[in-house]
Amino acid sequence: MKFLVINPGSTSTKIALFENGLSQYEENIVHSTDELKPFKHVNDQLAYRKDLIEGKLHQWAVKVSELEAIIGRGGMLPPVKAGAYEVDEKMVATLKNPSTVEHASNLAAIIAYEMGQAHGKKAYIYDSVATDELTDVARLSGTPLLPRKSFTHTLNTRAMAHAFAAEKGKSYSEMNFIVAHLGGGISINAHRKGQLVDVLPDDEGPFSPERTGRVQCNALIELCYSGKFEKTEIKKQMRGKGGMTAYLGTNNAKEIIEKAEAGDSKYKLVVDAMAYQIAKGIGEMATVLEGDVDAIILTGGIAYSKYLMDLISKRISFIGEIAVMPGENEMKALAEGIERALNGEEEIHTL
Repeated sequence: MKFLVINPGSTSTKIALFENGLSQYEENIVHSTDELKPFKHVNDQLAYRKDLIEGKLHQWAVKVSELEAIIGRGGMLPPVKAGAYEVDEKMVATLKNPSTVEHASNLAAIIAYEMGQAHGKKAYIYDSVATDELTDVARLSGTPLLPRKSFTHTLNTRAMAHAFAAEKGKSYSEMNFIVAHLGGGISINAHRKGQLVDVLPDDEGPFSPERTGRVQCNALIELCYSGKFEKTEIKKQMRGKGGMTAYLGTNNAKEIIEKAEAGDSKYKLVVDAMAYQIAKGIGEMATVLEGDVDAIILTGGIAYSKYLMDLISKRISFIGEIAVMPGENEMKALAEGIERALNGEEEIHTL
């Protein structure tokens, strides 16, 4: 099978061509601030990004008519199940609706659909960022004013769980996993027999290189009404200027961890605290699975650090087997997910 995979981010558009499970071409098209400045809304960038993708296909001498399908990163849809969805007019209309939360990933399905329609090819998304399979008991936060929602690193955590299960000769739906995605944001997910039953999103769990994670509610309320910050600045303090950035003035996790490993006490305290919180979050998810954990998977960009992995592992090894599977692997995850669906191994949903 030959797939085009499209994964737009806020300042880049990643595209890749996969054939029979192997990447043939990959490109990360970076968009400068000046290039994006004329566009007031994310959806206004549609033609601009689509033209760049089609130009790259021309350079690769790849015709859309040769593809099995076009796959996009799932955007900010209403809550959906994990897995494959065929992109149709209803999904496109939903993503174009002005009331839909603006996010660059919304463009993926629309571009894929328009390109596919022009050549008689189907378009799909896989593991949307809006995936929500929480159990009923997991939705209660403590107040009906703030129900818990599932916004997490679904794509990579499910992909790593699928890969681990395959290594063991089993299916994802046969096993229970805790998967921690460790990147600019950190999320920790509980997967029970093929369902993403509970999550610690990047605002409910450990702090990360640039996000605060969970903070004390009363202290946050006082800060919000202190008169020191506008709403947008408070949000920036939580996401962008939080975590390691707040303590050390940089979000360069690799550099921070290297200084900690070298013995710098200031950096070591922050890294130890982050590892401590990650381990606490994993322990929290272990209770969701009632201790029945086949594996704990540590993934994402900062999972490449053996120093950090060792700090976390010594606190959680009693829970179950630990598998370190670093990287984000999003493009491959999208291609493999749709390949499973088209092979009949998974259901293909519609909105």
